[in-house]
Amino acid sequence: MGRLTITLASGTHRALKEAAARQNRSMASIIEESLELRGIQPSGTVRQIVANARARSPLDSAQATTLALEETRRFRKGD
Repeated sequence: MGRLTITLASGTHRALKEAAARQNRSMASIIEESLELRGIQPSGTVRQIVANARARSPLDSAQATTLALEETRRFRKGD
């Protein structure tokens, strides 16, 4: 398991510490859960999600790329 040092605003640190105490959990477990909820997952997990999506998709690679580009352009325009 890796180690990480982060700097938090004092109010955020205090709130995290209080939440950990209330929930009888470590601050690390709360942070890890929060990252997972934001979609930050190990690359193996992400690769598996992509592989599953590809297996279920009726689109071939070219169609999927075209759709992704169209959606990206639409999003950037604010549509």
